[in-house]
Amino acid sequence: MIPLILVKYIYIFFLLFVHITVSCLSYVYLLFLNQFFHSEFIREDDEEKFWKFVDTIQMFTSLTLESVRSYYNLIIKKAGQFLTDLQVNLLKLSLSLRAYSPAVHAFQQIARDEPPPDGCVAFVVVHGQNACSTKDMKKLLKTAAGRPRPYLYKSDHQYPGVNGTDLPVAVLYAEIGTKDFNTFHKVLSERAQEGKLIYVLRHFVSEPKNEKMLLSGYGVELAIKSTEYKAVDDTQVKESKSVTTDNVDENEEVQGFLFGKLKKSHPELQEELGELRKHLLESTNDMTPLKVWELQDLSFQAASRIMTVPKFDSLKLMQELSQNFPSRARSLTRVAVNQDMKKEIEDNQKSMGIHPGDASLFINGIHVDLDLHNPFSILDILRTEAKILEGLHNLGIKGSSISKFLHLPSSATLEDSYALDIRHTSIMWVNDIEKDSMYRHWPSSLQELLRATFPGVIRQIRRNFYNLVLFLDPVQEESIELVKLAELFYKHNIPLRIGFVLVVSADDKVDGYLDAGVAVFRLLNYISEEYDEAQAFTSMIFNRVEVGESLSVDTVTAYLKKKFPKANAARILGMDSSYDDNRKAGGGFYRKSGLGALPVGLFNGVPLSSEEMDPEELETALLQKIMETTNFFQRAVFMITESVDVVDFLMEQANVVPRINPLILSSERRYLDFTSSPGSPLMTPPDPNQWTVWIVANIEQPSGRQLLRNALKHMKSSSSSCRVGAINNPSGKPTEDNSGLYRAIWASLLTQSSKNTFDFTLKLLKEENVELLKQGTKIKHLLQQGMDHDAFEKKFNTMELDFLHSQQKYCKEVLKLKAGQRAVVSNGRILSLLDEEEEFNVEDFHLLEKITLRTSAEKIKSKIKQMNLNAQKASDLIMKVDALLTSSPKGEARKVVKFLKDKHSVLQLAQREDEVFYDVVAIVDPLTRDAQKLAPLLVVLGQVVNMKVQVFMNCRAKLSEMPLKSFYRYVLEPDVSFFGNNSLSPGPVARFTEIPQSPLLTLNMITPESWMVEAVRSPYDLDNIHLQEVSGVVNAEYELEYLLLEGHCFDLSTGQPPRGLQFTLGMRQEPLMHDTIVMANLGYFQLKANPGAWMLRLREGRSEDIYQIQAHDGTDSPLDAGDVIVVLNSFHSKIIKVRVQKRPDKLNEDLLSEGTESKGLWDSITSFAGGPSVDEDDKKKDVLNIFSVASGHLYERFLRIMMLSVLQHTKTPVKFWFLKNYLSPSFKDTISHMAKAYGFQYELVQYKWPRWLHQQTEKQRIIWGYKILFLDVLFPLAVDKIIFVDADQIVRADIKELRDLDLEGAPYGYTPFCDSRKEMEGYRFWKTGYWASHLGQRKYHISALYVVDLKKFRKIAAGDRLRGQYQALSQDPNSLSNLDQDLPNNMIHQVAIKSLPQEWLWCETWCDDSSKATAKTIDLCNNPKTKEPKLSAAVRIVPEWSKYDNEIKQFLKQVKEQKEKITEGQQLTA
Repeated sequence: MIPLILVKYIYIFFLLFVHITVSCLSYVYLLFLNQFFHSEFIREDDEEKFWKFVDTIQMFTSLTLESVRSYYNLIIKKAGQFLTDLQVNLLKLSLSLRAYSPAVHAFQQIARDEPPPDGCVAFVVVHGQNACSTKDMKKLLKTAAGRPRPYLYKSDHQYPGVNGTDLPVAVLYAEIGTKDFNTFHKVLSERAQEGKLIYVLRHFVSEPKNEKMLLSGYGVELAIKSTEYKAVDDTQVKESKSVTTDNVDENEEVQGFLFGKLKKSHPELQEELGELRKHLLESTNDMTPLKVWELQDLSFQAASRIMTVPKFDSLKLMQELSQNFPSRARSLTRVAVNQDMKKEIEDNQKSMGIHPGDASLFINGIHVDLDLHNPFSILDILRTEAKILEGLHNLGIKGSSISKFLHLPSSATLEDSYALDIRHTSIMWVNDIEKDSMYRHWPSSLQELLRATFPGVIRQIRRNFYNLVLFLDPVQEESIELVKLAELFYKHNIPLRIGFVLVVSADDKVDGYLDAGVAVFRLLNYISEEYDEAQAFTSMIFNRVEVGESLSVDTVTAYLKKKFPKANAARILGMDSSYDDNRKAGGGFYRKSGLGALPVGLFNGVPLSSEEMDPEELETALLQKIMETTNFFQRAVFMITESVDVVDFLMEQANVVPRINPLILSSERRYLDFTSSPGSPLMTPPDPNQWTVWIVANIEQPSGRQLLRNALKHMKSSSSSCRVGAINNPSGKPTEDNSGLYRAIWASLLTQSSKNTFDFTLKLLKEENVELLKQGTKIKHLLQQGMDHDAFEKKFNTMELDFLHSQQKYCKEVLKLKAGQRAVVSNGRILSLLDEEEEFNVEDFHLLEKITLRTSAEKIKSKIKQMNLNAQKASDLIMKVDALLTSSPKGEARKVVKFLKDKHSVLQLAQREDEVFYDVVAIVDPLTRDAQKLAPLLVVLGQVVNMKVQVFMNCRAKLSEMPLKSFYRYVLEPDVSFFGNNSLSPGPVARFTEIPQSPLLTLNMITPESWMVEAVRSPYDLDNIHLQEVSGVVNAEYELEYLLLEGHCFDLSTGQPPRGLQFTLGMRQEPLMHDTIVMANLGYFQLKANPGAWMLRLREGRSEDIYQIQAHDGTDSPLDAGDVIVVLNSFHSKIIKVRVQKRPDKLNEDLLSEGTESKGLWDSITSFAGGPSVDEDDKKKDVLNIFSVASGHLYERFLRIMMLSVLQHTKTPVKFWFLKNYLSPSFKDTISHMAKAYGFQYELVQYKWPRWLHQQTEKQRIIWGYKILFLDVLFPLAVDKIIFVDADQIVRADIKELRDLDLEGAPYGYTPFCDSRKEMEGYRFWKTGYWASHLGQRKYHISALYVVDLKKFRKIAAGDRLRGQYQALSQDPNSLSNLDQDLPNNMIHQVAIKSLPQEWLWCETWCDDSSKATAKTIDLCNNPKTKEPKLSAAVRIVPEWSKYDNEIKQFLKQVKEQKEKITEGQQLTA
């Protein structure tokens, strides 16, 4: 008889947005399917398509459809009108991921902050006032001008129309497709089109249904736990009535057999097939440990198995093997290794420099780091790539040719800071760091950059690393102060090379007696020629002028007479001055540079902003830029030889341009989409060209003619091949009378050679010829020799005006220009000239050409040349491809991954032909955590998009331990799923089947970085799942409680993080909802919140008193906005940067010094689980703060007993602090009842392990990390001391004594390990080896009990030091084996430990029996000799333990009975 092995199931449900607040918000399935999600997807592609989609589905809610699936299919069909087939598939994936639920929820939260008027299904807000009808709205619009405009978010949907700052703003909150929405939308859209208002739409559902929605895009792990020490609770779990006991799914494959089908085909063999299935399951689930020699080739054996199955099954097999490896390992040992494959793998690893076991994923050459990316960010990559792939496909570039264009090396990464070349003769340099004698004692080696210095110290190296050029008009008041500041830098030996460009009158008739600027220029020339440059600028001439005054001719002549009495003033300042050389050069350089209003400065060629040029800010700005440039040179030090001129090196960087024009160099760029729009208009000349520029203007106006003339002049002088087109954009309706000039150019293009057209156009554009035409001269009289007169006249006289109307429409609808507005379109990039006076001269065209060609146009041309197209088509294609590629977001360079050999070791799956496809390359060892995630990801992506896949089996040789010790499921589906009756399924779940019964398992959630999840429902101990003791189905329900907002904060003055600074996050109606403390490590802070728009502020009290926010990046409000607004509207990580500065009167104040902290959030809110709130008077009360962590039912049982023992021995009020991250639902449900019954306070604290801190993968080690690594940020500043007590500890004394113990200046106190139990001497690892030498005479301390002086701890930055040391040591998997106590003991020399008296912690393992009588706490620490289970040790060692245990059991029983009575009462009432 084959023994029966029951198949166990474990389901993980993952729920969305069930808030702890009363106004609970979730989304019913119909809302999930709603147009909101579809519209948000379409909006990301194109805002105009969004509004077209909105118009398409206006009356959806009135439709009666037979099923939810029909409704879903109809909306997909409607969305498909605006999307390609590939985009529809990506839309389905995004709906499956619920990717846009945070965006829709964010709008809902913003509406709640208005707040919505009662009884309104839809409402409009006009400058702070609400209206529920169009009639009321119209009244509000009339008075809108008197009220402040609302803040508009980047995610807002703004109706296309005129966007004037003087127009009223109407914000509509409504559910698209409803009757109320349609009523408002009709009025608002009409008014927006008429230019009467700005119409903004925000999604809003007045009565959202309280139903939960299941998420996907995360992983679930069942890790096998060590059972060396039994740590399982013996309390039996009663089966939950709500748990469904699903039957075993016999349609699932078991070792290649589908037993469901076999039983249908052979009903007479039902019993025998059942027995066979059980036997196969038993052999599959064989968990007998493998011998070492069986482990060695497991990775290669898995790869051999994968490579031998049919290709369409290979990825699924990899998924099966990696996700169920512990129960599949034995079957793999019987697989023969393909030796050809093994050799090929090793050859590839050597040739490509791949480390065995490493994993990488490349999508079209883009590296996708599996540790950083999640399905949401991968969806974004797929969407971005889809636009490029389909664009190239539509332009006729197909198949493998697409890859060549994708991998073009692009330097199109937009520079934030363009620089001017400062090697110009007009610059008068005051000093030269490399040549002047005053710097001769400084070292000149570039290696000095790498020498360690204190933070903020500027290295004095004899190189011109830092160059400041000031463009000044000496007569301007601001110039005086700037020169004095530059002189200060010079005199204080700052290694700054200083130069001046004096912009003075260029009129030869103006001399030094007529113009003070000319006088100063000549005087400085005289001093520098006769004496030296430095003296010229450090002379006292500028000091004779007070700040706020301007320089006069009299000041200059008086200075000259006094300082240089023998000098001939007339020869210096007069008409025949000998010191007037280069006077015009400065002004010429300034004008050619395109820089803004004087004065203006350049640091290493990069223009300083007007704010930085403020003399009060300039010093700080320059010092900051010197520090940044030092970092740049430190990174570049190995690329520069000692003989290289560093100024030449700087000026040869990619960001150096010949002219600064913000319009051309702006990082905000708009491009035409040529993949769907018609071809270009007029082009000249029709030769193969790499640069196409269109001039859009009203050619009948002088400004329009000037623009076209400048373009043609540039074309004439350009060395590269370019072509110019012209599009007429008239101010009014085109007629024969007002379009003659443009029609003549057009007729010339259609009938003449390119050279003749070029010459004729230039002639026509001359103003004197335009004047002749106005006076009645016929156009034929201006025709040039060599032109075909007859053909021209025939075309000109018979030309219709239709093409002018179409061009006018093109300008309005495609180019988005106003009538008569000028623009330049460069290879599809639109540069709109807003002002009629705005100049775009020949130099600007030179700059534009250089920028365009330098990015990608030249490289694109070389690829298109290989396609053998005619000149016209080739030029058009270059323009269109350039527009497509340069408009796409820029990231890291794409990599070409080619394997040396790919016959045996690379799994190759071909793409479907004649379709757009993604080129996917994966490098992975099939038996790694990466494979557990990568295999299911590739399987799902293969169902969503067309892919060419290559998977290299990057196997490890000579394994010595099991490569995987967990079962894993990746929750991801390609589309929304429905039941057979066409109703929507609740959503994706992680479903574990065929899990062996014998191992003890712990459940871990592997979620995106920004998710904060918690278990909310499960009667089982999810930390200790033992399937032998479970009947039925194990259900666990998790909830996405918050999204994480992360940030980095720095003090602008010092560049250092402001340790202890506190931020708060809230809404306008409720400003304080969450708060946090800034770490010194990277200035890091984190806040948790739900999707919505939040206001970030400094917390009231010392933070707000001492500091003020000066700047911020990554937020959703302008830099100069008073409030810092942060919008959380996606599942992506949100990381912001905040820069603060001390208030002028608080420069010497310290945040962490003694001071009274006013009432803040931590002291006023109710605890997260609903515990008692902290009174205003509590600060004055004596409260014992106890911190503890627990995971699993057994340790929570111990924890309750520890709490009882603390409370039994003290009269002082106690507040317990628990780490919420790992508490079970049952503990969180009962803690509030316990707090009420026993009279203590509690708070559940939460902290997400920062992404930059080395991650632990084992749950126990993560919990240990939380015990020690975040003590400075887990608790509010108001808590002075915290005592950590292990959950498995029993307290026998008043712990107040420990709190009041003098720590003698140490930040914390620990109890040393006992030495008194002699028979354990061989187990005392700290007495030998590393620990003995490291500790010296100090003792090794145990982490089961410790007291922390948080004020001292923060003041000496102990937390930051501990994290720094942890980061260094944790990279080695063999270090910090007992993380929570090894780390403080390792840091004992840097962060002192006060050794607590031995009686404060007695542990039977290490302490003798005689010392037990005086013990103040007893710890149930593990015994490595006997390995006695915790429960039996507790009962044996601590007599009172059973009494406490029974008391807690009785209490929990009463709580349960009370809950059941309440539930029964509610059911009877219902």
